[in-house]
Amino acid sequence: MNYAVILASGKGSRFGSDIPKQFIKIKNKTILEYTLDVFEKNERTQRIILVVNKDYIDFCKTLKYKKLYKITEGGILRQDSSNIGVNLVEEDDANVLIHDGARPFVKDELINNCYDALKHYQAVNVGVEMTDTVIEINDKNIITKIPNRNNLLRCQTPQGFKAALIKKAHKIAKEKNLKVTDDTGLIVNLNLADVYVIKGDINNIKITYTKDIELLEKYLNG
Repeated sequence: MNYAVILASGKGSRFGSDIPKQFIKIKNKTILEYTLDVFEKNERTQRIILVVNKDYIDFCKTLKYKKLYKITEGGILRQDSSNIGVNLVEEDDANVLIHDGARPFVKDELINNCYDALKHYQAVNVGVEMTDTVIEINDKNIITKIPNRNNLLRCQTPQGFKAALIKKAHKIAKEKNLKVTDDTGLIVNLNLADVYVIKGDINNIKITYTKDIELLEKYLNG
């Protein structure tokens, strides 16, 4: 069974809007719906679990998607919401893709590449090359390290897992009070499995700032 867990419970504080960015409407459809459209149309995704802010659960219940299996309230942190979502997956041998609700440019091919990689690996990440030099600084804004960017990638979603592995990772992380920024971080920090990285898509951006809306509008206008 192939599941997509869509995380859409964030408040979007960096976006600077009273409405969470995933619920902003463009051409009479929310950003979240554009994201859901891709997984609904993907032939290999069988069930969608949607994790949302409690204030938008009623709205999400009005959405007409055949694959929308469960809708649930998210947690305080992204990690909490992911934990809630993956534990609604019933089969421990299922493939689970975890994706940002505000990342509507994801392509069908990338989703399928994640499923393909899960035939050989228990955990999969998506990454794109760094084009800028990355610097590490201290609390006085002094550079302490300049890593070799040839060894660095920018992570995207979807990230893929065998259900049993990601459930185990969240369980241990909760026990150890481990906090990370994404789900593959759990696997790496807990040393539970190898995480295979597939090539991402530079256009697969997450809507973060108001200017990103312009990109979505251009995309929808062809």
